Amino acid sequence: MNNKKKETEQEFERIARRHRSTIFSVCYMFSKDEDEVADLFQESLINLWDAFQRFRRDSAERTWVYRVALNTCISLSRKEKRHRGARLELDINLFSPNDEDTRQFDLLRRRIQRLQPFDRAIVLLWLEGISYEEIGAIVGITPKNVGVRLYRIREQLKQMED
Repeated sequence: MNNKKKETEQEFERIARRHRSTIFSVCYMFSKDEDEVADLFQESLINLWDAFQRFRRDSAERTWVYRVALNTCISLSRKEKRHRGARLELDINLFSPNDEDTRQFDLLRRRIQRLQPFDRAIVLLWLEGISYEEIGAIVGITPKNVGVRLYRIREQLKQMED
């Protein structure tokens, strides 16, 4: 392996390690279970690697990682809706704690998952504490439009039945 290729791989590995919690957060909000999180995470890493050579550093590294991970999850979410088959469901969830905070978080997560993928991406970024400006840069809309969409999303979440 030549030095340039090795340096590229090492740089990519540093970026992936530095932003793994970001990638995981995005995948978690677009998944239904642990296996799907792992699949989305792996697919996001593959897409990040594929896009790495074209990353011009016009935007912040974190913004680029969010954009690729979100686009990966949104694309796979859309494909899943088109190819949805019957799923085998268990009556129990061995990974679900029973405390009130966990139930509230799970309720919010289920409601967020019912949003359209673009709205889900915006609310995820907002929950991560990202500024309207950076959210706009990640999803390709103005910061003012981010504020308007977040207001509408919050209203939609309030109206949802459990």
